[in-house]
Amino acid sequence: MTRIDESRDFLPVRIAVLTVSDTRKLSDDRSGDILVDRVTTAGHVLSARNIVSDDRTQIADQLRTWIADTDIDVIISTGGTGLTGRDVTVEAHRDVYEKEIDAFGTVFTHVSMRKIGTSAVQSRATGGVAGGTYLFALPGSPGACKDAWDEILKPQLDYRHMPCNFVEIMPRLDEHLRRK
Repeated sequence: MTRIDESRDFLPVRIAVLTVSDTRKLSDDRSGDILVDRVTTAGHVLSARNIVSDDRTQIADQLRTWIADTDIDVIISTGGTGLTGRDVTVEAHRDVYEKEIDAFGTVFTHVSMRKIGTSAVQSRATGGVAGGTYLFALPGSPGACKDAWDEILKPQLDYRHMPCNFVEIMPRLDEHLRRK
């Protein structure tokens, strides 16, 4: 089973939060606020925060900008993962992924099933890696952001989490880009 190894030091991760919405502003971005609060309460560093429209090019451009920023290790987006015509966050994420973390969506669905039953099938949460940066696309609902952070991202972004975690392999995410 999973556990926290108290003999290891906590290593803060630098995280950017992106809200995808045609209607939200920072003043009423509940899901973004929840993620920011959880990121900082866990001891991580909020490196950036932004809101972009439900536009595939704008989303991908913001992701690429943050991937290129050496002060950002992880990007978490919220919104635009549903099934409607304006929901293009997943496609934008996949436009920039080098590798998709296939099990992230599966585990998110499993977590969601316990909370909202079969309605979980309407989410297309996804995760991936690009340029040595982790990227996660979460639904726009505050509950989904809480569930994804509390049950998946918080443990996986904690270096002390055992038997393994995302942080311990972070230095090797871009090894294929380095000169041999």
